[in-house]
Amino acid sequence: MPLTLDTYRLLGRSGLRVSPLALGTATFGTEWGWGAEQDDARKLFDTYVERGGNFLDTAGTYTNGSSERMLGEFTRGKRESLVLATKYTTQRRPGDPNSGGSHRKSLFASVEASLRQLNTDYLDLLFLHVWDFATPVEEILRGLDDLVRQGKVLYVAMSNVPAWEISRMQAIADLRGWAPLVALQIEYSLINRGAERDLIPMARAMGLGVTPYSPLGGGVLSGKYSRADLTAPSAGSGESTRKGWNAGLGMVTERTLGIADVVREVAAEAGRTPAQVALAWTWQNPGVTAPVIGARTPEQLLGNLAALEVELTAEQLARLDEVSAIDLGYPHDLLASDHVRTVTTGGLKVETRG
Repeated sequence: MPLTLDTYRLLGRSGLRVSPLALGTATFGTEWGWGAEQDDARKLFDTYVERGGNFLDTAGTYTNGSSERMLGEFTRGKRESLVLATKYTTQRRPGDPNSGGSHRKSLFASVEASLRQLNTDYLDLLFLHVWDFATPVEEILRGLDDLVRQGKVLYVAMSNVPAWEISRMQAIADLRGWAPLVALQIEYSLINRGAERDLIPMARAMGLGVTPYSPLGGGVLSGKYSRADLTAPSAGSGESTRKGWNAGLGMVTERTLGIADVVREVAAEAGRTPAQVALAWTWQNPGVTAPVIGARTPEQLLGNLAALEVELTAEQLARLDEVSAIDLGYPHDLLASDHVRTVTTGGLKVETRG
């Protein structure tokens, strides 16, 4: 069923209402070699909010801080009606070992910097951005809980963290009465379905709303890449365009271009753009709460928002699923095998619900 931006969804096991598409603001600023200048970024913000959107995603180091600073200006007079999500852990000062990471010093300093840049006295949602494999989980959870108790952060979440770490953190938070995790941000699209192995099932079991980033696979699913891009310059070659960067990161392969071909076929049948079909496949997934979309122009943003109107047939969904299918790996493949089903149930039919 088609949605609108003001058809809100609950975020995980919280009562927080968020739009079914979040506006990603890593394109607010041109410091990374692409993106929108301030006037254009303001148009993107206004376009999203005027259509009922309330979920804004940023990070303290996006475009060297410009993203947060612009949002701090744009949200004046509207702050209470918006859900601002930001992140910590990426390094804020080169050469300073404590200006990044998951530890308490980095956490508190990053939150204070984000509060200043966003021109607000609280954050609606704070993500741990990137797992550092060094900080004890108790230190992370206690630090997040302290910020919630201080009122500087309302809800806490994880991004780019192994599923087993998140599940034990949620269990520890529950047992100790600390602020629970309510959301998970992951890379997820038709060209990268790896999160289906453990992260998305874990999130559903643990009460985390999933907010996927890069739902267009770095633009591959929008149809902007071709076989000629298979020989594009690497990410470290000095080319500053986002297209060159994504190609250099290995997102443009024969497999991903083959998936994009099927997306284009389905889009032609549905009278939609490839980007709208790819986004529709993502937001219609029952394990997804709100994909994070980005744009550099209002026209691009409006096109992406129209994905909420797309209705895909069962046959079209099956084709998209088939061309993008992944090997779930051990133990999932074993547990789904006919042999294991036979030895565990003896051929009996057992229905599970919930």
